[in-house]
Amino acid sequence: MSDKPLLQVKDLKTYFFTASGTAKAVDGVTFSLDSGKTLGIVGESGSGKSVTSNSIMRLLPKNGKIVGGEILFEDKDLAKVKMSEMLEIRGKDISMIFQDPMTSLDPVFTIGNQIMEVINAHQKLSKKEAREKAIQVLQMVGISDPEQRLKAYPHEFSGGMRQRVIIGMAIACQPKLIIADEPTTALDVTVQAQVLDLLKNLQKETGTAIILVTHNLGVVWRMCDTVMVMYAGKTVEYAEVKDLYANARHPYTWGLLKSMPKVTDDPNVPLASIPGTPPDLKLTGGSCNFHNRCKYCQEICMKESPEMKEVAPNHFVACHFSKEELEKMGGSIDE
Repeated sequence: MSDKPLLQVKDLKTYFFTASGTAKAVDGVTFSLDSGKTLGIVGESGSGKSVTSNSIMRLLPKNGKIVGGEILFEDKDLAKVKMSEMLEIRGKDISMIFQDPMTSLDPVFTIGNQIMEVINAHQKLSKKEAREKAIQVLQMVGISDPEQRLKAYPHEFSGGMRQRVIIGMAIACQPKLIIADEPTTALDVTVQAQVLDLLKNLQKETGTAIILVTHNLGVVWRMCDTVMVMYAGKTVEYAEVKDLYANARHPYTWGLLKSMPKVTDDPNVPLASIPGTPPDLKLTGGSCNFHNRCKYCQEICMKESPEMKEVAPNHFVACHFSKEELEKMGGSIDE
């Protein structure tokens, strides 16, 4: 077995070109992922999480373009392969689970037709073999009476069951990597837990790697091995999950962790939040993107963009100041 990561993203830059300017949606993101491991990508809306995952899949709108960097999947640069080759990779080697299961399924085709379409696109099977494979897929994701369920339409399923079908379609061809873009956002808490358990169990059985895009830091703690915190198109902190939660070093990460509701919180006290708003992505560059919302902003923050530095083993931070320097300014996650 190769010691190289399954996926290596190096200095990825994805821009959107609009009439009002160029939006740097992803601006120099670097990370890696091994087989059988899970990477969480977290951050506010507009931070670049989904654009990063869509760039890996080459699912960008016409005005979006990968302008720099590499996306090495088994040493093949996905940013440069022909689209015909990319179509072969999608679904077979890399699958994606989208946020809303209802819009991911076609309402005029049965569940069976849609699963078998994915199977037939990548595997040369007879109609009977494809149907048997589709039944196995539904069994794997815990849907009872799969032979009958193949004949059902999406509107006949609950939200949780539709999401199970989407996961089933994603694993139908036994991909090496699954990208789950906020797969539990549209589901209630109980069904969220079932879907997350399903993904975790499938990972144990198949050894697939997972990229989990989410707003929910609780989900990251439960599911992920490593986590990348993004803000305004850039990575601000990247570490193993336990290390990041115990020893976060970036003011933005402090803000995210502090905003998580806790059982012990006083219900009469408003939840903590990060004041201000994210910057216009057409105006970023040349400064720390977080400087206008950071309590510890200094002159250098407004003049220079901080580089990612390894401040501890496998713990990277993009800040001009060390944790000790921030603490001297009065900074901490509890402050």
